Amino acid sequence: MPVDMPRSRFEELVSEALDQVPREFAEAMDNVVVLVEERNEEEPDILGLYHGVALTERMHDYGGFLPDRISIYRDPILAMCDSEDEVVREVVVTVVHEIAHHFGIDDERLHELGWG
Repeated sequence: MPVDMPRSRFEELVSEALDQVPREFAEAMDNVVVLVEERNEEEPDILGLYHGVALTERMHDYGGFLPDRISIYRDPILAMCDSEDEVVREVVVTVVHEIAHHFGIDDERLHELGWG
């Protein structure tokens, strides 16, 4: 049965997941914002999405762009979890996964690292 959780609690979990990112990675994140959204309209089952230019793709002339966005999608995460503990784990995995994309790490490498 899907978990019923207030948006405010889900947002706290995302914030707590961000707090778990090692300091060297958090400090290296550049021009990126993390948002909680209900779902992705084009792909309603995905859990998160990185929108932007990965650090590995930025050239010397990168500048003047709006911040990159990491969207964490509340509805599909809650739908796949049976307990708050599962939601906590899935939020952490999803946040790490999308931050990795900001650093230019692709899905294949994430799977190799056990974050798939």
